[in-house]
Amino acid sequence: MKQFFLLLMLALWSGGLLAQSDQAGQITGVLTDSTTSKTIPFATVALKADAKLITGTTTDGTGAFGLTNLPLGKYQLEISFVGYRTKTIPVVLTNSNPTLRLEKNQLTPEDRTLGEVTVVSQKALVEDKGDRLIYNAEKDISNAGGTAADVLRKVPTLSVDLNGNVQMRGNSNLKVLINGKPSAMMARNLADALKQMPANTIKSIEVITSPGAKYDAEGSAGVINIITKKALQGFNGSVNATAGNFNRGLGTNLALKKKKWGLSLAANGYQYRNIRDIQTNRTTLLDGKPVNILSQISTGDNTGTGGYGEMSIDYDPDSTSRINFAANVWGGNFPNDSRVFNNLTDPAGVSLQAFRNDIRFRNPYGNGQLDLGYTKTFKKPEQEFSFLTQFSLMPDNYFYDTDRYSLSEQLLLRQHSTNYSRNKEYTLQTDYTHPFTRKGAKDTTSFKLEVGAKAILRDIGSEYRVEELRDAEKGWIVDPTQANDFDYTQNVYSGYTALRMETKRKWSLNAGARFEHTDIRGNFLTTKTALASQYNNLIPSVTLSKGLKTHTLKVSYTQRIQRPQIWYLNPWLNASDPKNLQTGNPYLDPEVSHATELSHSVTTKKGVSINSALYWRQTDNAIEFLSTVDSTGVSLVKPQNIAQRKAYGLNINLSGQINKNWTMNGGSDLRYIDLYSPALKQGNSGMIWNVNFNSTYKLPNNYTLQANGSYGSGWISLQGTNSGFYWYGFSAKREFWDKKASLTLGVNNPFSRGIRQTATESAPSFRSEGRYFFVNRSARLTFEWRFGQMNAGGSKQSKKISNDDRGGR
Repeated sequence: MKQFFLLLMLALWSGGLLAQSDQAGQITGVLTDSTTSKTIPFATVALKADAKLITGTTTDGTGAFGLTNLPLGKYQLEISFVGYRTKTIPVVLTNSNPTLRLEKNQLTPEDRTLGEVTVVSQKALVEDKGDRLIYNAEKDISNAGGTAADVLRKVPTLSVDLNGNVQMRGNSNLKVLINGKPSAMMARNLADALKQMPANTIKSIEVITSPGAKYDAEGSAGVINIITKKALQGFNGSVNATAGNFNRGLGTNLALKKKKWGLSLAANGYQYRNIRDIQTNRTTLLDGKPVNILSQISTGDNTGTGGYGEMSIDYDPDSTSRINFAANVWGGNFPNDSRVFNNLTDPAGVSLQAFRNDIRFRNPYGNGQLDLGYTKTFKKPEQEFSFLTQFSLMPDNYFYDTDRYSLSEQLLLRQHSTNYSRNKEYTLQTDYTHPFTRKGAKDTTSFKLEVGAKAILRDIGSEYRVEELRDAEKGWIVDPTQANDFDYTQNVYSGYTALRMETKRKWSLNAGARFEHTDIRGNFLTTKTALASQYNNLIPSVTLSKGLKTHTLKVSYTQRIQRPQIWYLNPWLNASDPKNLQTGNPYLDPEVSHATELSHSVTTKKGVSINSALYWRQTDNAIEFLSTVDSTGVSLVKPQNIAQRKAYGLNINLSGQINKNWTMNGGSDLRYIDLYSPALKQGNSGMIWNVNFNSTYKLPNNYTLQANGSYGSGWISLQGTNSGFYWYGFSAKREFWDKKASLTLGVNNPFSRGIRQTATESAPSFRSEGRYFFVNRSARLTFEWRFGQMNAGGSKQSKKISNDDRGGR
């Protein structure tokens, strides 16, 4: 811990040295109608200096408003509301009089009567915020009743295959966060998790291809941040229900905000169904010659069930401080039952072994997490100090039962396996942000200094046993070769500093460095073997951009590190399919990536936004799942470090509003992948691409129609490739009850029952071909009702720890 406490003391000393305790100004008042004396709720209150907006708010349901934490000085307070004349009030805040209370603050109604107001513009479906792309999922009606996998299929720079596996520009080593913090559900098995997270809960998706020093260095490809819907101030909430042949769900959100206190509750239950058929043929090779051939036919029809709940409490002891507490739980069980017919023959076609394997596979998982944090703001805008703590407990268990039958239906073997896996995690984090400006002869430069320190302490364990029943009289017998207890600790201590700089001439620079020290200890208790390692990483990051009228040019470079986590390290052997074994590798080393990007964005006068990027990625010591096959035709799959993974690509995204009712967006990604392992004397390379589009049209009487689709040419791994895949859907939405309720009908891939894919793999010990059929024709109907007062809240936000270094693959 000493490394962390040194970093912590440095950050606290920097925060105390830079923080200013000057008195902050405050403006409060109540807005009323000059003719009726009634209060005016939801009016706009803007504070300006020399015609430049400083800050703003809206009046609440009683017409009251307040602006706090203001620098002292001279301002103009501008108050406006539809149907009233705009009112401007000069105000002065001084050391002797820092608080101003506007007792008689009245707006005068306009002389003319306003007709119906039609709002033409709306938030774009895809936004470029410089350091990230944002997909506003709540604006996309086709997401209603779907899953997070459906949502991510429409996000620029991402590709999602039919199994739900996600890649960012050809790389699957991603960090997936929820509201800026990690989720064990996403980290455990990203593909399964995305299928079970309801799309109704998602507000937006942030894609960060070049994370800065403030982010944990984990995540070779980048960071995906899933922002869930948050209730506004007052009392409000919503309920939603989805019925369909593949998706079902029921959820609610409630929020209450009263002066200094805020309480929010959320709960959701869901189900997702998965149907697949798989046929594979694998030839075992010895010195390049066939030894035997394994043919397998597998069928599966599974429905996963899960749910989550969250409670958060915020308390503001004064206008500059916030204490927040949150507790949330995720949990569920996604079965992966299947029936597999096996036939092993010699090269001449003579049967060597034939049997049927009935597999009942369960993966009950969960995550319980507690967050407690304190945030302090100062008189300068964006000056902030925070101290955050977090504890999480993530059980992740695997159980399977297999019954092996001969072709004459004779029971040959019954096997039962348990693997109890745990992950306790303790995190401490402190951050300080200090803004300042420097005025030059020809330009003014704004700076923002960020410093912080963090410690993540992980206590991980796995206990697994396998029992076999070969003779009913002898009963169950424990297989000692498939039993072990594994303890593992991983402690990461880090500190960072970053400097953001912006000029009025539209130059912007964000440069920083992050230092991370990792200490690992592992112990196989049963076999009495141990492992230990520690390493340091200095991660630089720099982004330089220049604005030219409506154009922005940007160049960036950063490094990323990918540490293997428990689901990669776990030595438990999954032998539910005796011909295809899977296990983890506790001796994996971390991989380090170099990422360079040159991008351009422009928004035309007609509102069309075009974002393009040339990028290069190189990953050293890359982690890949590799297969080996022994002479009996049994395959073993485990993660291993290979030499390099390279990617060169071009990404283009367009979005715009054709007219007041019609919006469209789409994108494409073209990249060349190059992988090579000198140790295995094997490599693979090739060009892959994907495209996606989305179109929405608003009809009269609160109807909305939408169409979306995507196509990917396939993926490339070190040992193989898979063919292309597509996805398309249509949806229609009808709003009613004064737009507080809606019904949405969505269909996916309606013109075919499913999609077929092929995959090929080869290595010195085997070659194989697989044919996959995924049933994905689906329909769903979603009802949503929103109730309560939906008035806007202040700008103060609760902060929580974000352990970006938890993996989602």
